[in-house]
Amino acid sequence: MKRRDVERFAFGIVLLATGCAKYFYTPPAALPSYITKLAVRPFSNHTQQYGLEDKLTLAVQSEFNRDGRYQITAEEQADGVVIGEITKYILEPLSYDSNHVPTEYKLTIPVTVSFLDKVKKETMWTEPNMIGELRYFVASSGFAGSLTEDDARQTIFDELARDIRTRVFQGTGTVAGAYSKNLDKTNPVSSSAPVSGIDNNPPAVPPQQPSAPSPPQQPY
Repeated sequence: MKRRDVERFAFGIVLLATGCAKYFYTPPAALPSYITKLAVRPFSNHTQQYGLEDKLTLAVQSEFNRDGRYQITAEEQADGVVIGEITKYILEPLSYDSNHVPTEYKLTIPVTVSFLDKVKKETMWTEPNMIGELRYFVASSGFAGSLTEDDARQTIFDELARDIRTRVFQGTGTVAGAYSKNLDKTNPVSSSAPVSGIDNNPPAVPPQQPSAPSPPQQPY
């Protein structure tokens, strides 16, 4: 092989290696290097909806285990701890059928999350009012993609678990923070009033004749 051909071949290898390198770029870690084990403290629940804290805690633990970057362990053995609380539970009827029975709801579950550096014994950050929200048609509506209230809750918990993992690993600005809307509205059912998990027992009928059900929408 001629010298010029060898130089061209070597130059091509360098270009190939340079071009591929970008796919292996790893962004800076949001956690200090001395944090190697994480724990998720059981969430506290400030609503009257029983058992929400257990399901959200399990969803967050499962999300971190699925990610696999850090060992998830008991709090006594961890270097960093995820701490959270469920602050409200708001269920809003959005549309009704001809019998004034709600067919579509919006469920909003705000949580506050913080991260404790156990090595330095200080709170690294706090994310107030991280929002999990979902519009859905009730199972009795007959619309495609309809959900029970329990299914809607679990969908929100899975979404919140992903947001919390992202916030821990990628740092500030990676998820929505403080919720600017007023969560204590007149119509929604919040933490001050329990909500039945049965779809056939909807909130009270509004005083005026409701409009026809809105066309089916894809829940988000």
